[in-house]
Amino acid sequence: MFTGIITDIGRIRSREDRGDTRLVIATVYDPATIDMGASIACSGACLTVVDKGTDDKGHWFAIDASAETLACTAEGMWDAGRRLNLERAMKIGDELGGHIVTGHVDGVGQMVSVTPSGDSVIITIAAPASLAPYIAAKGSITVNGVSLTVNSVSDQANGDAHFTLNIIPHTQEMTTLDEAAAGVLVNLEIDILARYLSRMKDRFAGGSLSLAA
Repeated sequence: MFTGIITDIGRIRSREDRGDTRLVIATVYDPATIDMGASIACSGACLTVVDKGTDDKGHWFAIDASAETLACTAEGMWDAGRRLNLERAMKIGDELGGHIVTGHVDGVGQMVSVTPSGDSVIITIAAPASLAPYIAAKGSITVNGVSLTVNSVSDQANGDAHFTLNIIPHTQEMTTLDEAAAGVLVNLEIDILARYLSRMKDRFAGGSLSLAA
């Protein structure tokens, strides 16, 4: 479980394609504090640490990304040299500064526009039709692992939804959203509360669930 508050920007040092894809990621995290098998969210995808260490290039950890992970996340994000938003799993008692994030990518969106607004930027992202019902103004959404608040949302004729985000300078500095540009693909995770509310609505609407008096 995560909160969407990024604590490091890592960089993919190497990629090895074999049965799964082994990625070695540079980090400021001290490997001595990372347990083998620990979960680290990498630009929104919860992945398992399978190796770690320190060498003359600094600290690093390794993960194995399955074909399913590659297929369900933004194309090109796992290439060597790419920067990743990193967040370690939250502990009981940690401050929940963002919102509840599972690290399971629900779909891939595409940045439509990036517009300066004072010191901030307004990013418009196109979300696929499958996620459109779960995105609401002033609701939470995770973009490349970053917990963000939706400014506005508009449904499109093709079923997709366009939603806007206000990215303040601090968020730009602390995440890879400083690379925002039209056409960039991003990992999206909808708010877990929206997921459960939709499921409950469907069950009640179908008449298959009732509550005892």
